[in-house]
Amino acid sequence: MKKIGIFFGSSSGTCEDIAGRIAAKLNVAADDVHNVADANAASLEQYEVLLLGGSTWGMGDLQDDWESFLPKAAQCNLNGKKVGLFGCGDSQSYSDTFCDSLATIKEQMAGTGCTFVGEVTPKDYSYDETRCEQNGKLIGLLADEVNESDMTDERIEEWIAALGI
Repeated sequence: MKKIGIFFGSSSGTCEDIAGRIAAKLNVAADDVHNVADANAASLEQYEVLLLGGSTWGMGDLQDDWESFLPKAAQCNLNGKKVGLFGCGDSQSYSDTFCDSLATIKEQMAGTGCTFVGEVTPKDYSYDETRCEQNGKLIGLLADEVNESDMTDERIEEWIAALGI
């Protein structure tokens, strides 16, 4: 099995909870689950698979801890590494910027040499618009624990299958 590292940013604990649920399903050790608030970006390079997660705030803004971590992470050499994205948002209150911070993370990490994995079909979502929908697919797991928490476990399973790891 490939060495998996999960890196998340969470202000309210929701994204941290999702990261924990993903870790449990993939048997990722607690030592390999990192809050970006106190993680060293260089540690990204020790993993074969990276699962990066964050919540979206306001009108599509990154979670605060990603603001300082992302520029450092974008400088890492991730050639040959697979990166999956997961995030949390509110598809009703912010229906036109739902989980947009994931698109920002993807854009910033694109120059690291990594390969993005985990695209899923945008079925049964209630958002109006998101930058995370590209070429008819979602760029990763989009979770709405405010309005659609009953769908999260199924969405996690679908996303894990799409990761191909």
